[in-house]
Amino acid sequence: MLTGDCAREAVENYGDMLYRICLVMLKNSADAEDAVQETFITYIQKSPEFESDGHKKAWLITVATNKCRDMLRYRTRHQTESEEAMYNYAVEKSDSGIIEALMELPDKYRIVLMLHYVEEYKVHEISKLIDSSISAVKMRLSRGRKLLEEKYRKEYM
Repeated sequence: MLTGDCAREAVENYGDMLYRICLVMLKNSADAEDAVQETFITYIQKSPEFESDGHKKAWLITVATNKCRDMLRYRTRHQTESEEAMYNYAVEKSDSGIIEALMELPDKYRIVLMLHYVEEYKVHEISKLIDSSISAVKMRLSRGRKLLEEKYRKEYM
């Protein structure tokens, strides 16, 4: 088991980022909080050793996204988070139309766009995190950008 200091440091360093990713995937703050909490419980229980902070961050993102996928599989009756709540956690108010358009995209595009543009992961890193090929990630980024642009132009301009 990890020491309390190691766990606390991980929560302080990666908690907000994991919450944003989970919120984007789940569209529900309560579920996002649960997913982040379960991610850190897994981290504490497994006590993995990492080569670097980047490896630790990637591992935590992978676990969190897998928790979100599990929750999405079983969730049937929860309402999504209001747009107002998204502003509090995601981006500045001046970017308001982008976040709404992003939230309307299918999950497979939303997560790669979030990881690439918000968390600044490279394509090959995203492919490892979501367990997809590099070409699939590139295609999702390309299609996701096009969908995002279409939605944004149609509804917010």
